[in-house]
Amino acid sequence: MGRKIILNLAISLDGYIADEDGRYDWIEGDGNNQLNTEKPFNFTEFLDGVDTVVMGKKAYDDCDIEEYKTKHVIVATSQGLESHHNVEFVHDDICSYIGRLRQKEGKDIWLFGGSGLTDCFIKADIVDEYIIGIIPIILGKGRPLFFGSNPTIKLHLDEYIVENGITILRYSKRF
Repeated sequence: MGRKIILNLAISLDGYIADEDGRYDWIEGDGNNQLNTEKPFNFTEFLDGVDTVVMGKKAYDDCDIEEYKTKHVIVATSQGLESHHNVEFVHDDICSYIGRLRQKEGKDIWLFGGSGLTDCFIKADIVDEYIIGIIPIILGKGRPLFFGSNPTIKLHLDEYIVENGITILRYSKRF
């Protein structure tokens, strides 16, 4: 199959990936470790397994990409921006572009966000694995993960982790 496309992000209990202002400073646990699973989520291990990070322009503007300086960062944008260092701006159909990239040698591809970007990947049904961290908060409004009108995608729960009140669910596609 080649490289996997992995959607890994955090959502509020009511399904938002950012608040109305695009902030994500609410992403934190509840301080209670009583229900923690034995195995914690190892983000460093996850990062070691990917060599490409895909994000939308808003996510690119909002995050510190210094953490990804050893990764190929692909930013989907309609703006005519010039690629530089490890950052490549893609102006074409991002799903087709990543679909071709996944056939090349390399590690897995992390679908970072935002919701407009992830929506086209979900609608194209090309996400292989979903790692969703459910944060113990109800935002009430914000930027949703799922826009609706998605295809039915059957998933298999491969792993669950509870850490500091955050439930992390790892699903793969069922065939």
